[in-house]
Amino acid sequence: MIDKLTKEFIARLKHERGFSEHTVRAYQKDLAQFDSFLKVEKCKSLKHISHLLLRKYLAILRSRNYSKTTIARKLASLRSFFKFLNREGELVSNPFEVLRTPKQTKKLPHFLSIKDAEDLLKTPAKPSPTPGMTPNDIKSMGLRDKAILETLYSAGIRVGELVNLDESDVDFFGGMIKVRGKGKKERLAPIGSYAIKAVKEYIDSRSKHKRTGKREESLQKSQPLFINKFGGRLTARSVARSLDKYLKMTGVNPITSPHTFRHSFATHLLDRGADLRSVQELLGHSNLSTTQIYTHVTTERLKQVYEKSHPRS
Repeated sequence: MIDKLTKEFIARLKHERGFSEHTVRAYQKDLAQFDSFLKVEKCKSLKHISHLLLRKYLAILRSRNYSKTTIARKLASLRSFFKFLNREGELVSNPFEVLRTPKQTKKLPHFLSIKDAEDLLKTPAKPSPTPGMTPNDIKSMGLRDKAILETLYSAGIRVGELVNLDESDVDFFGGMIKVRGKGKKERLAPIGSYAIKAVKEYIDSRSKHKRTGKREESLQKSQPLFINKFGGRLTARSVARSLDKYLKMTGVNPITSPHTFRHSFATHLLDRGADLRSVQELLGHSNLSTTQIYTHVTTERLKQVYEKSHPRS
C-alpha cells in the first residue's frame, strides 16, 4: 500500500539527508514490514490507520520477542516516514505521534581497560598467516591492522568513518584527520603520535609494492587509506573479522567490536579529566545527551571501586 511513497522517502534519505547505506536498509526493512502488516489487516488507505491499529502492530512486534531498542528503532523509522507524508500533503496528521515508544532499559556500553586496549594494539605485529600468503603479505597485513586499531582508539571514530578515510584525509604534520560522519557531516579529529607512526609505516610498506591493474586504477581514483588484498577499499565487516582474530589471540572479551574502541576512547578521556563538551566534539555528537552515557560509565566504575575497596561500603 505504501510502496510508491516509500521509494520517494528512501530517495530523500539518501540524497538530501545523506543517510548511510546501513541506515537506509534498516528504514526499508521497517517500512516493508509495516506495509505487510497493513495488507494483512486489509487497510486500504493511510487515513484509516488508527491508534488501535498501531497498538495492535506494537503488540505484534512485542510478540516476536524484539528487544525494546529494536522496537523503538522501528517506530522511529515509521514516525519519520509519516512526518514526510505530512509535509508532502498526503496526510493531515501523524498517527504515530500518539503512540508511546516503549521505555528502554539503559545499557552501559562495553569498553576496554587500558591494559586490554594496549594488548590488542600490540597483537597485529604478529598476525597469523593464511595459506598462500607471502612474507610481504603477512608483514603488510600486520602493519595495516595495527594502523587500523591504533586509529580507532586514537581518534575515537566509527568503523564506517575509518573505512571511508582516504590517504589525503590524514594530516601527518598537524596530527589531524578529516572524518566524514553521519549525514555526510565532515569534522577534523586529532590523531595521536602512535597512530600517526603506525599509519605512516603501513603506507610506506604499501608503496614499496608495485601496483598494477585494478589495484592501481582503484588507488588512483579514490586513494583509500585502508585497502584489502585486491587493492579495493576495506569494509567495516572486514575490520570486524580481523579484530575477532586478534581477540582470540589475546583472550580479550569476545564481545569487543570495532565500536568498542570508540567507547573506550571516550571513557578513558573522561577518566583522565577531559570535560564532557570536549569529548562531545571529539566524538562528533550533535547532542550532549548522547555523550552523557559515558558519565554513567565512569560513575559506575567509581561505585564498583568504592564497593570493592571501602571497609564500610
